[in-house]
Amino acid sequence: MVKEVERKFLVASPAWRDRVEADIRIRQFYLAATPGRSVRVRISDGVSAKLTLKFGSRARERDEFEYSIPLAEAQEMQAFAVGRVIEKTRHHVRHRGYLYEVDVFGGMLAGLVVAELETPEDVPDEMLPDWLGREITGESRFYNASLALGGIPEIAA
Repeated sequence: MVKEVERKFLVASPAWRDRVEADIRIRQFYLAATPGRSVRVRISDGVSAKLTLKFGSRARERDEFEYSIPLAEAQEMQAFAVGRVIEKTRHHVRHRGYLYEVDVFGGMLAGLVVAELETPEDVPDEMLPDWLGREITGESRFYNASLALGGIPEIAA
């Protein structure tokens, strides 16, 4: 089990784009999602898949269990998805030694760009890059499970 400690932000400018180290095309869907717990399948670049279980309702910290699963089985499980399938491209961007995952959403969520920072310690605000916008940590409407199950949040950086 991994203790996931994360902060999420809307992205305010494209200045991060010249620092991209890697891109991953992601298709993910939920098999179950309720407040405090979710079961997700994620297919990366169409070649690998993971099953993830998350537990907890604290904004910055949740318990996470993740397992590799056969790609063919992940593709079959999509038939059991609840809500919409999320399509996004994840970009890895480093700033001051920290890895940010910048997700650019497609489909019905096009226009939404969210940066996530997972660290064992709290990063002081003055260490954050200036291309980040409003912090949305704890705003459940921006959780991927909410994006899959609910409406499309009004995007305001």
